[in-house]
Amino acid sequence: MDLKEKVISGERITEEEALRLLKDEDLLTLGQLANFVRNRIHPEKEVTFVIDRNINYTNVCVCKCRFCAFYREKGAPDAYVIDKETLRKKIQETIDLGGTAILIQGGLHPDLGIEYYEELLSFIKSEFPQIHVHGFSAPEIVHISRVSGLSIEEVIRRLKEAGLGSIPGGGAEILVDRVRERIAPNKAKTKEWLEVHRTAHKLGLRTTATMMFGSLDTDEDIVEHLRVIRELQDETGGFTAFIPWSYQPDNTELGKEVKEKASGERYLRVLAVSRIYLDNFQNVQASWVTQGGKMAQVALKFGANDFGSLMIEENVVAAAGVKFRMPLSEILRLIRDAGYVPVQRDTLYRKLRRFETSAP
Repeated sequence: MDLKEKVISGERITEEEALRLLKDEDLLTLGQLANFVRNRIHPEKEVTFVIDRNINYTNVCVCKCRFCAFYREKGAPDAYVIDKETLRKKIQETIDLGGTAILIQGGLHPDLGIEYYEELLSFIKSEFPQIHVHGFSAPEIVHISRVSGLSIEEVIRRLKEAGLGSIPGGGAEILVDRVRERIAPNKAKTKEWLEVHRTAHKLGLRTTATMMFGSLDTDEDIVEHLRVIRELQDETGGFTAFIPWSYQPDNTELGKEVKEKASGERYLRVLAVSRIYLDNFQNVQASWVTQGGKMAQVALKFGANDFGSLMIEENVVAAAGVKFRMPLSEILRLIRDAGYVPVQRDTLYRKLRRFETSAP
């Protein structure tokens, strides 16, 4: 059977076939195939988005990833750990703007053990019981387990009991250790990232999977990343969505070595192959934070069914020189102009509010 026919008939494609699509397929044909898959999974003409806020509880980090411009060393003049009053204000503002969740992440602080995170979560849930806490990426959880002398399972169990609602896919970058050694040598390895997500799924927490491509990775590395997350999703079914974005070089150490950003064409190609290959993922998200609104709009025809977050605040990508911002009215306009009905969702992809298309 021809590869295009295989995709259209809904048959699972292999890693070799994914690589062939990524390397050789005409871009518009690839987009059509990904859009076909997207429409089969989501026949309703809707695009979802969430209103939440990224809150970074500290910028102190021992990891020192070469692609990160956000982290500071302990003792740096602008190093911080968030105080409760600032946190309270940020969450209240999120709720006032219609937000349903916070994404809380931070650096790998050498002095913060499990008790700090339990107290942080307990404070958030006592002050704002209605807010969903999507927090602590796999490298943070691995770090907490080391600092606290606990197993990954015990850390996740305790965080969940304190109020953690789900876990983001951050820290995945490329799930190939050869690449990880060169871009983030101190970060959790592939096996550890997968263990955190497998354990979270086992304990009843949903998570997302992400991919940062375009640094020192090859086509083969991208497909390998997709392979390991598809395998884990086959095993657990615990991922809600996949979110690919491109490496941003500005203000980073790695930027001296890899100065070029992935092109829009490359972004769409990776997105489309991801949608086709990840047949067991319900949702694929467009990344307007790194690509801008227009490219994210095109992404809706290249496999994406979700527009991500209104993102009231975002600091990590912004530190690498990318400062796209978007009010709710612009998200609604971009989705409508692409031919879809915008639907606000929560972090777990439950639909909350349908914004009916405005009259012509």
